[in-house]
Amino acid sequence: MYIGWLRAGFMGATLVGSAFILPSFLMALVLAALYVHFGSLPWIQGMFYGIGAAVIAIIARSAIKLVRTTVGKDLLLWVVFAVLALTTAVTQSEIVWLFILSGFVAMLIKAPLSLVRVDSMFSFAVVAPLLTGIHGVAALATVGVLFLFFLKAGAFVFGSGLAIVPFLYGGVVVKFHWLTGRQFVDAVAVAMITPGPVVITSAFIGFLVAGFLGAVVAAAAVFAPPFLIVVFGAPYYRRFAQNPQVKAFVQGVTAAAVGAIAGAAYILARRSLVDLPTAIIAIATLAMLLAIKKIPEPVLILAAGAIGVLLHGTR
Repeated sequence: MYIGWLRAGFMGATLVGSAFILPSFLMALVLAALYVHFGSLPWIQGMFYGIGAAVIAIIARSAIKLVRTTVGKDLLLWVVFAVLALTTAVTQSEIVWLFILSGFVAMLIKAPLSLVRVDSMFSFAVVAPLLTGIHGVAALATVGVLFLFFLKAGAFVFGSGLAIVPFLYGGVVVKFHWLTGRQFVDAVAVAMITPGPVVITSAFIGFLVAGFLGAVVAAAAVFAPPFLIVVFGAPYYRRFAQNPQVKAFVQGVTAAAVGAIAGAAYILARRSLVDLPTAIIAIATLAMLLAIKKIPEPVLILAAGAIGVLLHGTR
């Protein structure tokens, strides 16, 4: 979106964002519809039995890579990472104010503000089929809550695309009980299969909750904040990107996001690695990801799904 803004302003950001999101959105819609109508079939359940284990390995590998690139050997960032990983694992949700606090703590320690800098910084019946999800027809109030939840997710989640996973889990499974833990892992797996961003899982989740309209509302809500940030914030980005306080704040928030991803991996692993075969699939997938750097993740996911069908899909 930012590149589109650089080339053609608002229209460029809009077109690039639409082109980036639309293919995966359509794929997620198709997969969600198939999941709703055929998800109870043994071979479908077997496929997701294997895929869920592979997804855990992919999330774990992403957390390892992000720790190396963002936390490194910085003791403060390791503390932030550990605190967020622990709180996410224990509370089973992503606590937004801890992200903000992590940013300010890093800023105060790494690049404390002087009074001069403080002053300068402060200067800137037809509807029913569209609403049908896995629990039947959803109420319009549910669609409204769905929109507000994903709008908040898009506005407050920082870092890698996987950083949204613990945030979504806390709302979708723990707070609103829209999906079970197993269904949530399946939703993340679908996002991994599509070539687009991980947050396209919002469309899959929205479809399961409230049908086609839920998918549109959830996807639009989760992508609206970054789009608006690009359009309205891009003119100021270069002015503040190298500011030491801003850089320190972003470092703290990023370390917090990586910790949340690690905590999410633990939460989801408890629900996906249910027996020895799933544990073996996860370990083997993680080993291949670490050993073979350029192996496509969708290939591993589909291979794990095939193994799941062989092991579990004929029961």
